[in-house]
Amino acid sequence: MGLSVQGSERSAVTIGVYDGVHRGHQRVAGRTVAVARERGLRGVVVTFEPHPDEVVRPGSHPHRLTNARRRAELLEGLGVTEVDVVEFTLGLSRATPDEFAQSVLAERLRAEIVVVGENFVFGQGAKGDVETLRTLGETYGFEVEAVPLLDGVSSTSIRELLAEGDVARARALLGRPHRVEGVVVRGYQRGRQLGFPTANVETPQYTAIPADGVYAGWLECVPVGNLPCVYEGERWPAAISVGTNPTFEGVPRTVEAYALDRDDLELYGVHVAVEFAARLRGNTRFESIDALIAQIHADVDATRRLTRASAGHGA
Repeated sequence: MGLSVQGSERSAVTIGVYDGVHRGHQRVAGRTVAVARERGLRGVVVTFEPHPDEVVRPGSHPHRLTNARRRAELLEGLGVTEVDVVEFTLGLSRATPDEFAQSVLAERLRAEIVVVGENFVFGQGAKGDVETLRTLGETYGFEVEAVPLLDGVSSTSIRELLAEGDVARARALLGRPHRVEGVVVRGYQRGRQLGFPTANVETPQYTAIPADGVYAGWLECVPVGNLPCVYEGERWPAAISVGTNPTFEGVPRTVEAYALDRDDLELYGVHVAVEFAARLRGNTRFESIDALIAQIHADVDATRRLTRASAGHGA
């Protein structure tokens, strides 16, 4: 993830939180990359950390679809030259549209063209829109291009789908499976006792976790910082449980993933990603351990079928 600084090269710039880097974001970022290549410019995405809502309305932070590292990784995968992470502060929230255009777009990034979604707003109180930006571009020497939106595709709509457990529809809007990340910690080890050892994933605050239930998906290591992984490059089909496990009372809400047919993985302390392909069922309280084990076997079989089918169509 690169933090750009003012440089001599002119740039094609797009601006936004880009949480999720969903299909709508991909359209805008892709257009920015295309213009940059046509004109021989740097292709730059300006994004913000922390989420502006948390600064402007503390306590209202939306659940995050992607962390900052993953967001930059996805954007760079689209061909973006630089991801400029701007610290969002109260001072920046109070900047007028003119001040933002001058300090960030003209001076910091030397923008030649700014590409945004047609509903783009910016500046104090979201007073600036695309037409405001075009007017300011005439003053500060940059063009503006507005990209039409994709109907029904937004970070908000994806969060709502995840809250309902509809990971298949969320996947369609994202253009890939939704993933959550975190470090594997020791849990109650009940899965191991039942013959299905799970990775208990401790997710960061504000992570967008799907509704309680059982899902088919994948588990993989993600080396981050000083948390290497000997399994780097491996990705395992996984049966995933989200919730409090009603058969065992008093358990806090967790995300647990069982890598199919693997009881040899040593993942404690490792940073992992869990990806959701499809929801299998809601959480159920079972009257006996035998009934629970039988259902887990059924969940594993369903996971195997679904992940094989997904692999055939590009996971």
